[in-house]
Amino acid sequence: MISVKRFRISTTVTKGSYLLMCLGFLMFLVTLPTGMAQEAAETTAAVAEAPDRNLLDVIIMGGVWMVPLGILSLAAVGLIVNNFMMLKKKNLTRDELLPGLLQQLADRDIDGAIQVCASNPCLFTNILEGGLARITTDEIMPTNIRAGIDETSMAQVANLIKPVNYLTNIAAVAPMLGLLGTVSGMIKAFQGLSMGAAANAEQMASNISEALVTTASGLVIAIPAMLFYFYFKNNFAETVSVINAEIGRLLNALETGAVTYIPGELGGDDEYEEEV
Repeated sequence: MISVKRFRISTTVTKGSYLLMCLGFLMFLVTLPTGMAQEAAETTAAVAEAPDRNLLDVIIMGGVWMVPLGILSLAAVGLIVNNFMMLKKKNLTRDELLPGLLQQLADRDIDGAIQVCASNPCLFTNILEGGLARITTDEIMPTNIRAGIDETSMAQVANLIKPVNYLTNIAAVAPMLGLLGTVSGMIKAFQGLSMGAAANAEQMASNISEALVTTASGLVIAIPAMLFYFYFKNNFAETVSVINAEIGRLLNALETGAVTYIPGELGGDDEYEEEV
């Protein structure tokens, strides 16, 4: 039998090296509090000597790049408020209309259902009306109705999702503008160094402040915009799925004449089925 030995890399640390590492670590622990205390004292003194700055002063430090960043921030706030108002689930689904529409479609009262949809415009009723408008004869053709529903649904959803997608544009552009301001500030700083302005610490600090403020501003705008984008997108997708389920139940009532309504899904607890 052939004996095979595995090749191993030796990682053994000698006693002398181990002792040196321990001594170095101990020296680090001893000097760390002193260094931190000295740095904290210097920072405290610098803060005490620095003038108080408010938000307007910080914005001015960012230079001209704060103008487009400010416009983006206002646009983001406006879109967030608009989406909160326009994408409320109860305003898009109008659950209280479902029982009456179920009964009307089971009774083949197409004109009455269309009138209800026209009198209560929302995402749910607009999509349903787009399908019912395809019924032009006494014959019910489910294929035509579903085609109308699909076309109307795509148009309505695309229109409502636009303000949500604009948030992703802001979240992508804001950091780029901040980075552009950073590059601009650093270019000015290095230009000052190349022209022998190293002694002008105030000018150097101003250029570096412009770089840092624009970067931070871009991130401050982009992060909330992206978070709200995912929030609105997920909620809207859930609302659309609920509407699709409701319309499917309505089409079933239209085709079969049977009203199947589950109040538990809309806030009740009982379930019943009525044959018409």
